[in-house]
Amino acid sequence: MGLITSFFALFLSVILLQLSSGGVGPLDALSGLKLQFSTQQVGMLGSAHFLGFFIGCWWAPRLMGRVGHSRAFAAFTASGAIGLIAHMMVIDAYAWAAMRVASGMCIAGCYTVIEAWLNARVTNQNRGRAMGSYRIVDTGASLVAQLLVAVLEPADYVSYNLLALFCCASLLPLTLTRTSQPETPEAPRLRPGLAWACSPLAVAGVMAAALSSASFRMVGPIYGENVGLQNDQIAYFLAAFVAGGAIAQYPVGWIADKFDRRWVLIGLSIAAILSCGITVLASSGGTATVMGAAVIFGLTTFPIFSVSAAHANDFASDEQRVELSAALMFFYALGAIASPYATSALITVFGPPALFVFIAVNHLILVIFSLVRMRRRASATERTPYLNVPQSSFTIGRLLGKLRERD
Repeated sequence: MGLITSFFALFLSVILLQLSSGGVGPLDALSGLKLQFSTQQVGMLGSAHFLGFFIGCWWAPRLMGRVGHSRAFAAFTASGAIGLIAHMMVIDAYAWAAMRVASGMCIAGCYTVIEAWLNARVTNQNRGRAMGSYRIVDTGASLVAQLLVAVLEPADYVSYNLLALFCCASLLPLTLTRTSQPETPEAPRLRPGLAWACSPLAVAGVMAAALSSASFRMVGPIYGENVGLQNDQIAYFLAAFVAGGAIAQYPVGWIADKFDRRWVLIGLSIAAILSCGITVLASSGGTATVMGAAVIFGLTTFPIFSVSAAHANDFASDEQRVELSAALMFFYALGAIASPYATSALITVFGPPALFVFIAVNHLILVIFSLVRMRRRASATERTPYLNVPQSSFTIGRLLGKLRERD
């Protein structure tokens, strides 16, 4: 309880921020459809969000170095709130894309500040508990954010205003805390080549994870509407995906620490391919069947990023891990930027099942690449612990660094 109390302000800011940012993606998709945006334009909004996310990840450490943690957090929060409020003032898909860049910058920038602040406050003795508490708070708020869509009216000023209020409210706990700001950490160097040098398979894995997660979360509402789900049911559909991913973390982590992680990746990818087929077939089986399929899809796809990150860290030195984390996030961001627009274009041409065909093909490629890599290099002789890694900022590696170190 003492740990929760000491980090209460940080965790409360995370909850409020996640309630805002987690709801805007599905709300934008449903609003765009109501306003008769094309399917590709709705996908473009998701891609714009991750473009902003990439910009925010890169810029936030540098801004913190110039103006400090609190002012940087305030600047990014303001950009997110402006983007949300402006939605119903300008009804245009391309203007909304610019607003989604702002919301992506907000989430990446604010998480960078929170994680830098959290890292400065934890000790080696409580780091594991702090990280576990942080993930529970973040995942729980993400789950509630998906459910918010059930009560938010698409293309309505009040809905976007509510999300903007959550965004602004996230300022209060962090800026009013009596705890002094920590020293500003040096921005991690962005070296994408380091991730490839440590493990080409890990790079392929995080990109497959991005293609799965980003396309489902940003384009999933289009799929849900096309298969007959109502707005509240689409909210449960997305929440079921998040819940499945949360449930999978512990058992997959146990397996990944016991067995060759390349086989774990292959197993997860094969299961993901099967879950894609199940999800498509479930569309005609009733609402409960669709929800169950979403849980299975989350179970099989969510842990792939963390398994890939653990595999890459097996081949990295302790000194490389912060930069390796940033490099893996770089590749995740690339996949996340590309996938919503690509899948929405495929849905336009081939229909809703194309979303899951696209994801299944990517996982098939990952299976083949995994088998090829297994012939090129032996498994690591020493392995780092599996950790549930959030896809939140380039600086998350600092928070995980001590947990990754080998005994």
